[in-house]
Amino acid sequence: QLYLVESGGGMVQAGDSLKLACDGSGLTVSNYDMGWYRQAPGKERELVASIVRGGGDTYVEDSFKGRFTISRNYDKNTVYLQMTNLKTEDTAIYYCHIPSMNYWGQGTQVTVSS
Repeated sequence: QLYLVESGGGMVQAGDSLKLACDGSGLTVSNYDMGWYRQAPGKERELVASIVRGGGDTYVEDSFKGRFTISRNYDKNTVYLQMTNLKTEDTAIYYCHIPSMNYWGQGTQVTVSS
């Protein structure tokens, strides 16, 4: 069975950094375009960043550029979201996603306090 498992969330203060991880179980993450999304309370789920299969070209939504970076570790079969200078409005559940299979992980909670 195939799983995406996110980890690395937590409670931090504004200005701190977090690195989220999305581990692929039963699949090779480098074979798929993948994305990090987030959903804040009362808001719709939104794309944060994505990475292309194979070569790994990356895309970061304009609103997160300069603070968030997406990357992949082939050996660990993991996709990361490095988040820096976190703001209270970054509080959300963060999900990884494989669009071609509409696979979602269970999400990891990030809470940023002032």
